[in-house]
Amino acid sequence: MFKFEKHLKTIQKLNYTIKIIDASETYGVRQPVLRDGKPIETCMFDGDNLQTTFHLGLYITNELVGICSFFKNNHPLIANASQYQLRGMAILDAYQGLGLGTLILSHGETLLKQQGIPVIWCNARVKATEFYNKMGYKIIGEPFDIKDIGLHYCMYKPL
Repeated sequence: MFKFEKHLKTIQKLNYTIKIIDASETYGVRQPVLRDGKPIETCMFDGDNLQTTFHLGLYITNELVGICSFFKNNHPLIANASQYQLRGMAILDAYQGLGLGTLILSHGETLLKQQGIPVIWCNARVKATEFYNKMGYKIIGEPFDIKDIGLHYCMYKPL
């Protein structure tokens, strides 16, 4: 059995829902996954509460286990005038490897496509670049360091 088929069977058994959530609801997943050991304030991103920003939450039987946020933000290396940045994507450790990241990111991409957004980009941690590659994202520019977090690549995907 291919790995994807295994994940698909697991996902089909899970009772999951993806919905739009408030920025404050993302912190409980952002902190342990993206800012472990750091104060909750480090999970509050500039632009979290703008009208153009939206946040998705993935719930399994009413437990929030995954999140991602989408910010209207342009990257200087990408020519399109209308862009969104993916930030703060996280799946709780106990639920990683089940394909849930693919589900929630695909859902967000679909919402952006429906709004006519032609491109999405993110600052991907080195360990996440393989995931984004499988999702169709390409690296642009040189690697860079985000203080106290680590080495990243800018990655983008036409929608």
